[in-house]
Amino acid sequence: MSAPFPTFSLSDLDSRARHIFRDIVENYLETGLPVGSRTLALSGGRSLSPATIRNTMAELSRFGLLASPHVSAGRVPTQAGLRLFVDGLLEIGDLGGAERQRLEARLAGAEQSSDQFLEQASGMLAGLAGGAGLVLSPSSAPQSPPLRHVEFVALDDGQALVVLVYTDGRIENRLMPRPEGLLPASLERAGNFLSTRLKGRRLEEARADILEEMENGQAQIDAAAEGLIKQGLAEWSGSEEATDNKRALIVRGRAQLLDNLEAQTDLERIRLLFEDLERKEELIALLDRTEEADGVKIFIGTENPLFSLSGSSLVIAPYRDAAQNILGAVGVIGPTRLNYARVIPMVDYTAQLVGRRLGPNAR
Repeated sequence: MSAPFPTFSLSDLDSRARHIFRDIVENYLETGLPVGSRTLALSGGRSLSPATIRNTMAELSRFGLLASPHVSAGRVPTQAGLRLFVDGLLEIGDLGGAERQRLEARLAGAEQSSDQFLEQASGMLAGLAGGAGLVLSPSSAPQSPPLRHVEFVALDDGQALVVLVYTDGRIENRLMPRPEGLLPASLERAGNFLSTRLKGRRLEEARADILEEMENGQAQIDAAAEGLIKQGLAEWSGSEEATDNKRALIVRGRAQLLDNLEAQTDLERIRLLFEDLERKEELIALLDRTEEADGVKIFIGTENPLFSLSGSSLVIAPYRDAAQNILGAVGVIGPTRLNYARVIPMVDYTAQLVGRRLGPNAR
């Protein structure tokens, strides 16, 4: 995942700084409060003086990993610090057998409909993780198989023939209007561009990445070819309205986000997060992109523009059927001081449970 933070690695920290940094982040995630040098000196068990710890904390602050919310207050991890901690220092264990059984029992009930089951999964995650639970339901339309090749052929009547070759051997031909003045070379470039990016992937899961690449000016194709690709993706993948009608977003546990607020600034952040949760189309697009993840995916604060104002974290995982086709996603959204060590394996196992239940009947 790309992050908007300066490049920094644990190798840039010596052993003492790494240990102090870990203690600060773990203390903050547990309490939500700034951590002072005296607190670490008393609880860290490292025989370091408060002055030594203060010097190290100042160094970590210069690196952009810690910040002081108030004058003479302790330190809290920045978003860059949280990302470094999650990627390099967080110890995540498997759920114990007893906890797995509790999750399975919470989602038991063969008499439930799929909708009721998903509602229960979302509510369960909210109750156990201290954030809001999110579940993206399976699409009501069958997914197309992955693609092998895309080719555009110019026709005489102002149209272009699009040849879509799928990995299962199926070939699909579609007609679409050909922009005026479009040269054969542009058709070839458009076909090569799409073939490279779609090979082995479904249209539905690659569409957002392709559009983002073109919007960022990274596609290195001419405007005519870009226009043809955008037109094709809109027609082949279906409109945004049609996609939204096929997928439901279930959000439960908003009240969990109001518990244990530390300050008025927290209340404002939660208000902004509530606004984010109402932006259904953007949330669905974000969750759909987890289809490219092998497992749990984590967004911290401004790593995704949707949460840039509320400063929230999202822990999300796709759920799959028996053939490993991705059906939807489950996750938790909440403050950046989520208990990541607990939430990550919980989201991962819940995704497995949802996949087992819905996999045989999702299509």
